[in-house]
Amino acid sequence: MHPLISRRALNRATLDRQFLLRRTGRSVIDVVEHLGGLQAQTPHTWYTGLWNRIEGFKPDDAAGLLSSRQLVRIALQRSTIHLVTARDCLAMRPLLQIVGERNGKGAFAKRLEGVDLDELAAAGRELLEARPMTFAELGRALAERWPSHDPHALGQGVRWLLPLVQVPPRGLWGRSGPIAHTTAACWLGFEAPPMTAAELVLRYLAAFGPASVMDVQTWSGLTRLGEVVESMDLARFTDENGRTLYDLPGAARPSEDTPAPVRLMYDFDNLFLSHADRSRVITERGAAFIKGFMGKNAMLPRVILADGVTAGDWTVTRAKGTSTLTLHQWEPISDMEGAEEEGRRLLEFLAPDDKHAIAVADGLSRS
Repeated sequence: MHPLISRRALNRATLDRQFLLRRTGRSVIDVVEHLGGLQAQTPHTWYTGLWNRIEGFKPDDAAGLLSSRQLVRIALQRSTIHLVTARDCLAMRPLLQIVGERNGKGAFAKRLEGVDLDELAAAGRELLEARPMTFAELGRALAERWPSHDPHALGQGVRWLLPLVQVPPRGLWGRSGPIAHTTAACWLGFEAPPMTAAELVLRYLAAFGPASVMDVQTWSGLTRLGEVVESMDLARFTDENGRTLYDLPGAARPSEDTPAPVRLMYDFDNLFLSHADRSRVITERGAAFIKGFMGKNAMLPRVILADGVTAGDWTVTRAKGTSTLTLHQWEPISDMEGAEEEGRRLLEFLAPDDKHAIAVADGLSRS
């Protein structure tokens, strides 16, 4: 039998590797690479994810790296937009290409019948490397060549055939811009060796372990990783449900009694999306609240972590020059003083020029 590891110990190990027990002084590039990227389909909320993890983080610390092409936003894990380093973009995408293809074919294959996909990829590459385009622009341009086909399907076909990055000003703090794309090769101008499945597993465990094979597959979108994981020299544990969990042999696993401060998480934080069994951070009550929120809003709430697990969500409203952060309690937050202090710090980050106020409410927020 492998050593038993409790759910609370899993919680502390994961929070430690996510830099959520204490903020780190490491650089933005180091943190983004360690985390295997941050889910970033929204233009700006992921900045809060970095603020939660990096001591003294300022928006320009990441925005400048996007502008200089050291960070990019591209569809990777689960075929969702992630903020990753340029090197990880080029290394991860070949391995994860199959994930985008599987999703794309499922949604658009019938609407692309009769289109030679190699020709579609070549035509899309030529257009997008001439100038960045939105998918609507790309679809219209491609429809000139395939007039009997749906422009939207043509544009989305190119999305899963080619590695495409969203280009600034989209994603820059305090700015907006069209959701325009070009190829990663054109944008970055260098090559990197593709990552192997075993290397991806190691990166995942460094940021999210200990974890099961199904956890790795949930995070990445890949399948059939069991043989890969079993062939690796990894530490093995058994969780409270009898599942086998794997970890890096020398990884830190803090005591389950390690204090976990209040954290105000952004809406698509990978902490909540990267395990098949999410009970290490999401309580049963929290799961019900999240399901209810998603049913109303078709997105995730901004979750409050207290003692390492879901305890509520937070919202910010602005009126007459005052930004108010409301802490919505799903259950009583024992360290309310710490939550309010963290809320004030977050307002200094999100709205430094406003007056600030903190409010507390019971139950799930509406938006």
